[in-house]
Amino acid sequence: MATGKNIHTYFEGRWHAGDTPVMRAADHGMWLGSNVFDGARFAHGLTPDLDLHCARVNASARALMVEPTVTPEDMVEIVRDGLTRFASDAAVYIRPMYWAIDCGYAAILPKPGGATGFAISLEEVPLATADTTTTLTRTRFRRPVLEDAVVNAKAACLYPNNARMLAEVRAKGFGNALVADALGNVAESATANVFAVRDGVVMTPVPNGTFLAGITRARHISNLRADGYEVQERVLSFEDFHAADEVFLTGNMSKITPVTAFDDTSYQVGPITRRARDLYWDWAHSTAG
Repeated sequence: MATGKNIHTYFEGRWHAGDTPVMRAADHGMWLGSNVFDGARFAHGLTPDLDLHCARVNASARALMVEPTVTPEDMVEIVRDGLTRFASDAAVYIRPMYWAIDCGYAAILPKPGGATGFAISLEEVPLATADTTTTLTRTRFRRPVLEDAVVNAKAACLYPNNARMLAEVRAKGFGNALVADALGNVAESATANVFAVRDGVVMTPVPNGTFLAGITRARHISNLRADGYEVQERVLSFEDFHAADEVFLTGNMSKITPVTAFDDTSYQVGPITRRARDLYWDWAHSTAG
């Protein structure tokens, strides 16, 4: 089921209007979970870091032993062609995706050299407004490690764990979960990477193999450092977030989402959060070509 409207689907070499069916019941990806995707954005007439998102979906496919079939460069061109079907001021979520079709050994393995499914979904989904905020609480569910799950990919099979995190915290009246890694340190939220600010220093959990250190996360780190802020990637505890002056989430869907509460700790939407948002769009406009 779509989350937005006005969908166009690239499948089998051409664009189709609507949410076109692309997978068969016996495809490996359908019943054994070899599905990967990435998410880029078209907003304000821009496609920030589209090339990096297209490269990452190929890396994700390989992590699930699925052979990618489209180069990142060709994928960018296909997406740009597809975006001509939308208004120039539309906000579009861009999802390239792969899945294995043929089953290999014991059916569990994707067949080496077997067929790969490929599609791109362009879906008109509004960008969150500047006054959109969320709240956080803890969840009993944790991020897995590489020995337990394919955490080095943006894989569909990882998302049921995120879904149960969200179901748990929303039942408590919160908007998102602040999630621990296997050691009990903060990893990310259920849907995005997380930053905390204290005394003007920006902090974010150090990548430790339990979560994807996102493309948008990296862009915010680069922009803030170039603007003169100290940004630390470090081990962070839940107490570090209770002690923070500002907390915000970063991801490609919404870019920046300010956090106004973590349990009984409240935050204002602070100046560094607002500055990070401004820096992101200033960078995106400066690199548009």
